[in-house]
Amino acid sequence: MVEDVEFSSYYGRPIVKAPPWGDEISLYLFLGGLAGGSSLLGLGAQFSDRPQLRVATRLTAITATGIGGAALVADLGRPERFLNMMRVFKVSSPMSLGTWILSGFGVGSGVLAAIEADRLTGLRLPLGPLRSLLHAMETPAAFESALFATPLAAYTGALLGDTAVPTWNAAGRNGLSYVFVSSAAVAAGGAAMALAPVRETGPARLLALAGAAGEAFAMNRMKQGMHPAEVDPLEDGEPGRKLHRAEKLLIAGAIGTAAVEVGARVFTEKLGRGGSTGVAGLAVRVAGAAGRRSWKTRAALRAVSVVSGAALAAASAYTRFGVLEAGIESTKDPRHVVEPQRARLEERRARGIVDDSITTGV
Repeated sequence: MVEDVEFSSYYGRPIVKAPPWGDEISLYLFLGGLAGGSSLLGLGAQFSDRPQLRVATRLTAITATGIGGAALVADLGRPERFLNMMRVFKVSSPMSLGTWILSGFGVGSGVLAAIEADRLTGLRLPLGPLRSLLHAMETPAAFESALFATPLAAYTGALLGDTAVPTWNAAGRNGLSYVFVSSAAVAAGGAAMALAPVRETGPARLLALAGAAGEAFAMNRMKQGMHPAEVDPLEDGEPGRKLHRAEKLLIAGAIGTAAVEVGARVFTEKLGRGGSTGVAGLAVRVAGAAGRRSWKTRAALRAVSVVSGAALAAASAYTRFGVLEAGIESTKDPRHVVEPQRARLEERRARGIVDDSITTGV
């Protein structure tokens, strides 16, 4: 009986062709998540009387959508290719769904951005009789944008997982979309913390902290469900370095965010959003009386908020870039394809299943 031969190469050639995607797609992955998360924060800010947070998140959403869409078109090469993708709606295709999700999200975000621009200019945009109609569309547009927000943040995980690229395919089967949604929450919360005042960014801080915990958990669970050969590109080389940077920035940003949240709760009166009563109110007033240095408190919390928010947004970007590059790297070495296939085959043989393909994942 011939012993199993140890695999070394596939004639020195890759088995799976690498996708022709570069930094434009990585940027789109990051900005799509940022836009989606910002839209949800903007909806909450509208109904919780946080005007500066509302403006910041809405302008972030439309800016991210515009730049992300431009990056996507740049990768396609010609703008009409994006329009051609809208000729069909295919439920089974993540790419087709993504085109419509991005377009639908862009409509609502565009309306909200126009409303905020009109307000910022003192209602001086040349809208004429359309102004009242535009402002009447604010709430419907906010809900429409929020409706597409989570799919916009999540569909790219399904898109990558639907490919034959070893690391992406395995990650897609083990929760890559959860990683991307959590990363979107981190990015949106971080951007809002950097752009809006501390007194209004409580929801953004909580979203960022929840996203950081969710991303760390989902990433760990995802790797546990993958074969070691599929995980290697996520931990080695340049993709691995980017994901390690993302992890460090995520931890640092989360610690800073937690510190700002605690500080904001303790110094509520100094930050100008007071109103506490009872024992809590007494504690706040005592804290406010100890020094009367409100401007120093605000400045310190604002600085930590900006730095922490920037760290979280950078962590989200590194996560997207790292995952995309890890997938491309996994196509270069045939062992990333063959070893997981052999492991699945041996697992099924051990269960007595001998009549299916070695490439079958189930």
